[in-house]
Amino acid sequence: MRQVRFFAVPVLALSVIAFPVTLRAAGDDTKTARGTVTAMSGNSVTVKVGAKDMTFSVDNKTEVIAPGAGTKSRAAKAKGEAGPKLADVIKTGQAVRVTYHEMGATNHAATIEGVPSAGSSGGSTSDEKKAAAAKHATGTVKTVSASSLTVSGGGKDWTFTVDEKTNVIGTGLSTKARAKGSKLTITEAVAAGDKVTVTYHDMGGTMHASTVRVTAKGKS
Repeated sequence: MRQVRFFAVPVLALSVIAFPVTLRAAGDDTKTARGTVTAMSGNSVTVKVGAKDMTFSVDNKTEVIAPGAGTKSRAAKAKGEAGPKLADVIKTGQAVRVTYHEMGATNHAATIEGVPSAGSSGGSTSDEKKAAAAKHATGTVKTVSASSLTVSGGGKDWTFTVDEKTNVIGTGLSTKARAKGSKLTITEAVAAGDKVTVTYHDMGGTMHASTVRVTAKGKS
């Protein structure tokens, strides 16, 4: 079976850098975006990431990782050219992963890598994935309703949205649910004064509680 070779090449001076490719270690300020290329120019590439378009500046420091880049680089040099252009290696409609740095109001592409797909929902950024990661908060229930839970802890109040997907765990709650014959509602399982640990996700500025663990019941 023929193997597809991937090469890393700098944009606008596309000489082969290494084979096989070893990506540089990302610094703390390095971010990533995955999506589909919608437009390119001599000094920029636009990628549709989920529901939004992101434009990245490219220059001779930008490296492109794609199959066939080495062949195109050699062909360009044979013609006396500095190297293939970005559009010779990456095409519109192609799924890519961009490693970039924020430079003021500009996102500079450090690497552009061709990937098999944009991923779920048409792509995402490392910032979005970080925001979506599970987080935890511990404190005392201040108020609870069918749609929200407010917990006091760490010197401030945390308000979480709750719904039918929110799972409530605690001593005696499963027994209470069996006696009822159905899942307990949040107001049946949690009361003001209870000590809880909330596992939640930041969803566009809204903190959704996926799990509420009751660690101690408040005084009735």
